[in-house]
Amino acid sequence: MSLGSLIAKARKDAGLSLEDLAAKTNIRISVLSEIEKDNFEHCGGETYARGHVRNIASILKADQKEFIRLYEEEQGGETRSIKDLLVENSVMRLPAEAHKVSWKVLVMISVVSLFAVGIAQVVISNVNTNEVISATPSASSSPTADETAAQSPSAEPSAENTFSSGTGVEVVINAARAKSWLFVSDDAGRVLFSGQISRGSAKTFSSDSQLNLKVGNAGGVDLKVNGKKVPSIGVDGEVVSVSYGVDS
Repeated sequence: MSLGSLIAKARKDAGLSLEDLAAKTNIRISVLSEIEKDNFEHCGGETYARGHVRNIASILKADQKEFIRLYEEEQGGETRSIKDLLVENSVMRLPAEAHKVSWKVLVMISVVSLFAVGIAQVVISNVNTNEVISATPSASSSPTADETAAQSPSAEPSAENTFSSGTGVEVVINAARAKSWLFVSDDAGRVLFSGQISRGSAKTFSSDSQLNLKVGNAGGVDLKVNGKKVPSIGVDGEVVSVSYGVDS
């Protein structure tokens, strides 16, 4: 009796179907069916085939050594590698069958990767490395004066809070109600300021012909343009971009 026939008989004697044996051994039904027909071509190689034979013998409570002996007599003849010998003697573990990755999973991974790269590019693009043009800080400024300016919403900007690339247009930004992120540039694209203005503080910006502002919390600030107070540019938490010129 061949090994395949012996396995089929042992399975039937144990009252198991191919489906039952597949569930207990984690070997595909198609592979088990071929093994019972003495076809070991789709086992994944000699090492896997021996592993399957041992697994089947264990589940069917059969003699593993006898099953392996029959396998070697019927399927032997190939030179056995060191890896095969180590696996059969439990020195190495038999590798698990590779699981196929769904194409949907691959597509999802690709989309997430592209989204992450896009977010990174947006963040990097917002980090402007241009040199901030600023006036020389006043040597007479004291910590006490700074603290007073920060606590008073109506405080006028000090010299160190003045940023200029000309004198044609002037904008005063006062964070009267809340702090806000702020980005200011002139008509030539030069960055006058990029950062946070704290609550109660004020900053003055001037340029020859135009100032471009992007305010991160429009409802928290008040603006004066060329000495005139302008209406509110937005509500709390709203990001607003505005531009002012000489005639504003």
